[in-house]
Amino acid sequence: MIIIESVAQMQQFARERRGQIALVPTMGYLHEGHASLMVEARKRAETVVLSIFVNPTQFGVNEDLDSYPRDLERDQRVALEAGVDVIFVPKAADMYPQGYQSWVNVEELTRHLCGASRPGHFRGVTTVVAKLFNIVAPKVALFGNKDFQQLAVIRRMVRDLNMDLEIVGMPIVREADGLAMSSRNARLDEGERQSALCLSRSLAAARAAFAGGETSVQALAGVALAVIEAEDAAQVDYLEFRDQDSLEALEEADERTLLALAVRVGSVRLIDNCLLGER
Repeated sequence: MIIIESVAQMQQFARERRGQIALVPTMGYLHEGHASLMVEARKRAETVVLSIFVNPTQFGVNEDLDSYPRDLERDQRVALEAGVDVIFVPKAADMYPQGYQSWVNVEELTRHLCGASRPGHFRGVTTVVAKLFNIVAPKVALFGNKDFQQLAVIRRMVRDLNMDLEIVGMPIVREADGLAMSSRNARLDEGERQSALCLSRSLAAARAAFAGGETSVQALAGVALAVIEAEDAAQVDYLEFRDQDSLEALEEADERTLLALAVRVGSVRLIDNCLLGER
């Protein structure tokens, strides 16, 4: 496994391996969810590139850019174990040099959910992902379904801009108690960690109500919200039932309906989601 910091060096490596690369883009502080992407990438390409870049342009004012957890040495161990060939660790000054002014923006899909509560977030995401695709030239890139809207936005960008690669979404990986794995979980204290379980429990409660025959989005939302509101440390950012393709709001749910939520537990903003028909 090699580590590349230079954009030019990564591009040269990519030219030599064109058509052979699977890319796993991350912001580091890797966990088993990331590892599952790397393991799948190993099955899909001769060369696996892991990018680690805490992208400043997707963080808003007063968000957690400075406190976002970082541990490159630990990340290298996880990557090596998962079979990664190259870790690409660019510097912010190389990704966004002096005078940078070019952006990629997906319009409609970013108006909802995290896009509504984090203005400018997805412009930063799509721009940096487009740059990574240009630099690494992968034939396939893998993302986790936990960031469901992000995955939908990236797929839209790839289709709209005729990018020649496959986007693969991978299942959410959870802790034994149901909490979706996230780098931000490391910032929860012991009490907050227990409170954070309200996210997965609210999803389970809504799925159970749906399985019992309830299809009214208003009623299902009430079931899910009651679980979160029972936790004093938890504050709902959004809890929405959406069409999984268009992300448009719904009044009646079916098996393909997405339930997506963002909840602040203490100072940490966590997201989770499910399709109501999931088993």
